[in-house]
Amino acid sequence: MDFLTRLRNGPPLVADGAMGTMLIAAGLAPGQPTEQWVLEHPEAVLAVHRAYVEAGAELILTCTFGGTRPRLSRAGLEGRVAEVNRRAVELAREAAAGRAFVAGDIGPLGELLAPLGKRTYTEAVDLFAEQAAALAEAGVDVLYIETMAALEEAKAAVEGARRAAPHLPITLTFSFDTHGRTNMGVRPEQVVRAAREWGLAAIGANCGATLEMTEGALRKMREADPEVVLIAKPNAGLPRMEGGRAVYDATPEMMAEFATRVLSLGVRIVGACCGSTPDHIRAIARVVSG
Repeated sequence: MDFLTRLRNGPPLVADGAMGTMLIAAGLAPGQPTEQWVLEHPEAVLAVHRAYVEAGAELILTCTFGGTRPRLSRAGLEGRVAEVNRRAVELAREAAAGRAFVAGDIGPLGELLAPLGKRTYTEAVDLFAEQAAALAEAGVDVLYIETMAALEEAKAAVEGARRAAPHLPITLTFSFDTHGRTNMGVRPEQVVRAAREWGLAAIGANCGATLEMTEGALRKMREADPEVVLIAKPNAGLPRMEGGRAVYDATPEMMAEFATRVLSLGVRIVGACCGSTPDHIRAIARVVSG
């Protein structure tokens, strides 16, 4: 069964949880790109993927959130875009072992587009297409664009993904962390309108300031379009700093309660983001399985 068939006809899909905070717990230095470990410590990345599959995840995201050329340049890897993304897919595929779909994770460029920044829209499309092509060629089931804040950049990511892999479904999630909007002022209703226009397989909310803010954004999306296919992948609560590290307070039980609420909205993909662990995903999977 392919991803779209399963998404539309099966029970809700359980997605995985955090990669970055899990790798930091395994020794990744804060601020070091997780993609660096795809090449230098693949066994650690593989272990995180496997832990989520064992916890019940049926959709795992490749370790490529920062897999575009501008992001990889921070680790001196700008010339290895194809290699990093391809290797990340191989690791996810190995962990999935036929038990989970593999989503090619595409995050923001980390730069503002013109006129607020120097990066042009056309350049952004090309950069996203470069990453998407590598992910598609390596065999992902879906291109998963996430943690977006600006509609223009999201549009560039969708255009790049579609140009690189017109045969693959595309999903898109925004991070709502500023009074129910993204930090660039995008409202949930605007995302719904864009989804209709861009022909996306699913949209939703990930990361975010609080579970409540993410849930509120999803409710507004559902109200704006009763038929839209929704994704929920929130942080494990609001982080606070302890000893120089971010600590997240949402327990697996709290995440299970969140999952129950958003599933009642008809959410079709539910997982977790920063600060979450396999225990959070195990709790969600229990809710989904009833």
